[in-house]
Amino acid sequence: MSDHSESAARPVSLLTVVILLLVFGAFLFFVRSYYQPASVSAVNAAAENLPKDLEWRATSEARRKALQETREKEAKAATGYAWIDRSAGSVQLPIRRAMELTAAEYGARK
Repeated sequence: MSDHSESAARPVSLLTVVILLLVFGAFLFFVRSYYQPASVSAVNAAAENLPKDLEWRATSEARRKALQETREKEAKAATGYAWIDRSAGSVQLPIRRAMELTAAEYGARK
């Protein structure tokens, strides 16, 4: 009896590995030859080539300005009062005031 665990790799398995490598190589060749990105990336692209909703991504200055505007809007929302829905009586409160009212409400229930 011969020991199969010490025998050399079968020619069929070597052929399979070679075929798989050739198929993978052909796939890479076709992808590199025929793949064309569909659109220009919005980062550092000319603003005139971008849709209106992506203009803020065109330059680093535009991104900084958009970030500053967003932070100002969020700070105003977090610290100011505003109506959300007048007919329903829903208002926007500063976070600290909302926490005080919530704590008072739950404290009164005990």
